[in-house]
Amino acid sequence: MSRPLTARQQHVFDFIVKTMGEFGYPPTRAEIAKALGFRSPNAAEEHLRALERKGVIRIIRNTSRGIRLPNQEPQDVLDTSVSTLSATIEPAQAGLPVIGEVAAGSPILAAEHIDRYCPLPAEYFTPKADYLLRVRGLSMKDIGILEGDLLAVHRTERVRDGQIVVARLDDEVTVKRFKRQGHQVTLFAENADFAPIEIDLRSQSLDIEGVGVGVIRGGNGQALG
Repeated sequence: MSRPLTARQQHVFDFIVKTMGEFGYPPTRAEIAKALGFRSPNAAEEHLRALERKGVIRIIRNTSRGIRLPNQEPQDVLDTSVSTLSATIEPAQAGLPVIGEVAAGSPILAAEHIDRYCPLPAEYFTPKADYLLRVRGLSMKDIGILEGDLLAVHRTERVRDGQIVVARLDDEVTVKRFKRQGHQVTLFAENADFAPIEIDLRSQSLDIEGVGVGVIRGGNGQALG
C-alpha cells in the first residue's frame, strides 16, 4: 500500500473483502453504493479508482464485477467477462442456468435464483449466452418475447442503442430496448400499453446485467436465434 486509506476508502475496501468472502465474487458499483449509502454508483467508482491508485485492488475494465485483490491467485479469480456462473454452478452441472425470480438487490446469478439448468451450450447463441432469464409480463410481446419465454442473455455492461437489455433499475430487473443520450437513458417497451422508462444517470442508479441474444419459446427448449 503506497498511502494510508481514508475512513471511507477503508469502508469500501472492507465491503469488497466481506462480499468476496461470503459469495466468492466482488460487488458491483451499485451494490457498493447501496451498502455504503452513496448517492450513485459513480461515487463508488471514484473510491474504487482511489483504492486502485493506492495499490490495494486492481480494476478489470468493462466488467460489472471487475475488482481484484492483488494477492488473489489466478485460479481464484472470477472472470466476470464470462459471468458469475462459476461462483454458483456445481462441477457436475451442465448447461445454462435458468434464472427465475430475482430478489431485490442481490446478484442475478446468485444460487437461490437458479431454477434449473437448460442443456444448451453457451455457444449456441452469438455472442455466447451466460444465462437464461424467464420472462415475466408482456412488455416485449411485439418483438416476440412473451410471458414464460426464456431470454438468452450475454453478460456485459457494454451496450449499444437499440439493443435488448436486461437492466436493473433500483431493485427491479426488467427487459427493455436501450437508448442513451448523454446522461439520459430511455428503456423502451415493445408494447404500446407500456410507457418508456426514463432514467437520469446523474441522480438514478442503473445497472446493465446483459444483452438479449436469443429466445427459447415458452421455456421448452425451442431456441430462436
